[in-house]
Amino acid sequence: MPAIANFAVAGKARPKKDLGMLAMSYGNVYVARVAFGAKDAQTLKAFQEADAYPGTSLIIAYSQCIAHGYDMAFGLEQQKLAVETGYWPLYRYDPRRPAAGESAFKLDSAPPKGDLAVYMRNETRFRMTETQDPDRYRNLVRLAKADIQDRFRLYEKLEKLPAPPVDRDAGATSGDANGSGAHHAAVPGAAKH
Repeated sequence: MPAIANFAVAGKARPKKDLGMLAMSYGNVYVARVAFGAKDAQTLKAFQEADAYPGTSLIIAYSQCIAHGYDMAFGLEQQKLAVETGYWPLYRYDPRRPAAGESAFKLDSAPPKGDLAVYMRNETRFRMTETQDPDRYRNLVRLAKADIQDRFRLYEKLEKLPAPPVDRDAGATSGDANGSGAHHAAVPGAAKH
């Protein structure tokens, strides 16, 4: 939002889908969002964790493109702006963390700061919308800023979620006393029957 795209020639009016959140919803996929130009150490850590993860791993990396319409020599600076403005938040989701009593989600970005319009003005896909309809563009930038703030608050909440209790009996196949095959989750303070 508000980029010009194949099916949004007047500038996208909706935020893009959050591929990372979709993958995290499975609960057993390692997911990271990285931008080498913004935080190279976070990028390296994400690749190391993804490589060590014994299952599916997905790393979503910011990648500049010549079609973005700026000198590729400034790609790292544009990545930095994308992260600072909240357009491209960095995080790591590791399903192994709850076993250690930690939240699976780790937000690696600071709260959004800086002017999103400055980041967008660097790229043709946004400038084209501004050129076509400046009023619409200003409104879409305002909506994009609100979406970025909402998404960042959601990520902060995810990071603060406590790790779920570990059910040591998970995977047991025997049913309960009446043979129903029902499994009971381990809930602190609750007695199994």
